[in-house]
Amino acid sequence: MAIEINKIASSKKKDVKKAALQGETESVNWLNKDISFGPAFSNTKKHLFYEELSVLLGAGMDIQSSFELIEEEQLNEKDRKIIHSIKTAIITGKSLSEGLKAAGHFSPYEYYSVQIGEETGKTVQVLADLSVYFQRLLKQRRQLVSALTYPSIVMCTAGGSIFFMLNYMVPMFSEIFLRFKGDLPAITKAIIYLSDLMKSYFLVSLLGMIAIGIFFYMNKNTDWYRKYYSIILLKIPIIGPIFHKIYLARFCNSLYLLMASKVSMVRAISLVKQMIDFYPIEKAMEEIESKLINGATLHSCLAAYPVFDKKMVYLIKVGEEVNKVDRFLDQLNKQYSDEVEYKSAMIGSLIEPVMIVFLGLVVGVVLIAMYLPLFQLGNSF
Repeated sequence: MAIEINKIASSKKKDVKKAALQGETESVNWLNKDISFGPAFSNTKKHLFYEELSVLLGAGMDIQSSFELIEEEQLNEKDRKIIHSIKTAIITGKSLSEGLKAAGHFSPYEYYSVQIGEETGKTVQVLADLSVYFQRLLKQRRQLVSALTYPSIVMCTAGGSIFFMLNYMVPMFSEIFLRFKGDLPAITKAIIYLSDLMKSYFLVSLLGMIAIGIFFYMNKNTDWYRKYYSIILLKIPIIGPIFHKIYLARFCNSLYLLMASKVSMVRAISLVKQMIDFYPIEKAMEEIESKLINGATLHSCLAAYPVFDKKMVYLIKVGEEVNKVDRFLDQLNKQYSDEVEYKSAMIGSLIEPVMIVFLGLVVGVVLIAMYLPLFQLGNSF
């Protein structure tokens, strides 16, 4: 059942409602601004789009006038064209979900969710849920970026320092050491050997790394690459468990939104499979869908796959027994999201001193290796 399109509201009425809603949306607009070099309609823009549309429709404004207001406030020409294409589709008699699908910048999960909202008369609620969904995605991404930014900077600094010392400082010392008749310390020999190795094979190594990077980039969508990438990712200490919780939270949130909209379990699993871009969960969904059709319970299906932890399986089992699976999924999503937030903050506090010590040790070892022969030469006189 598509949303009925009313006549365009008068300009006076539109201005009054726009002013009334400005206070609700203005703070969110500037707090969530994000520089994006990726897709034309990023997750940040989707969050704002769904939030504003749900507020406008919930305030009683008709859908066409709502899209006109949203279109007017778009500063980016590409964004304005996307909103305009959806509005045009609605004016020509299509539903909102059909307009989103035709725009080409929205996932099946989004327009299928809106379609379900239209069919059940809960379009505003679905739009609000989608806004919350993308807000959580953005929060998780920013937490990870915040936690990993400092270690990345330190690692780059350490790499640059090592490169500079091995390619410029060590060769200068090695020329001095050639004049020595005595034997050099083992640590000095090792550092000089690394320096010579880097000078001899640096260009080859660089071209090799570029070739490997291009190879993996060209194969990033293949099943074998996604399979082994996910295996390696989950085995990385500290980082792996965080990504695991992130994808479990997305799975629970996606399934919750669909089930809260009264979508059948089989159809919800099919839609989640298209939305969760994580190989272990995708492959599990393909098999779980067929098992559910044959009468299996959700918790028994999830229990067969290690990617779903025991806590999730147990709580979903309880939810099935009391017929409240959606509530337990929402609770699981909140728990996983809280764990991600806590562990991300912990990474920042723990890795910072570790990385400083690591950088100091690396630089210190190289300096000691270079000055140790000079100290020994001084003691010989």
